[in-house]
This record gives sequence, C-alpha cells and structure tokens, in this order.
Amino acid sequence: MKRTQLYLDEEMARILKTLSRQKGTTISELVRTSLRERYIGSKDLDKVTLARSLAGIWKNRRDLKDIDAAVRKLRKGSRLKRLRIG
Repeated sequence: MKRTQLYLDEEMARILKTLSRQKGTTISELVRTSLRERYIGSKDLDKVTLARSLAGIWKNRRDLKDIDAAVRKLRKGSRLKRLRIG
C-alpha cells in the first residue's frame, strides 16, 4: 500500500469518524472503499487504454515552452541532499 495524506473539512472528518465507529472500521478503509466504488468499480482498470488517453496531454500547453526542462525541474528536489545521497 502507498501512504497518502488528505485534507478534509470539519464536517467530512466528523462524518467519517462517526461512520468508522458505527461500522467498526478505520477512516482509511472507508476512504479506500469509497474510492474503489466511485472510480474503479467492479471492472478492472484497463492500463493500456488509460495510458493512451493520457498520452500527449501536455502537448498543447502554452505555459511550458521547454517540456524537458519543466520535467527536470519537477524531478529535481532537495530529498537526495537531505538524505545526504546527492
């Protein structure tokens, strides 16, 4: 599993907390179940179709003159430096 962080408004947090107590499960499991039902459903994710639909989505971006430089900038970070690897 991959860990992630979500920001919820007070009402959502309160509702999820109540539901988790009522169902005897965790808030994380409620969120995973909801996402699975909403976005994945009972069908398998067709990764090939997804990849084809995403191919070239940055192609017509006018704000990114040099895509390679933009990607390098996104990938460049301080993580390696913080870990004293780079």
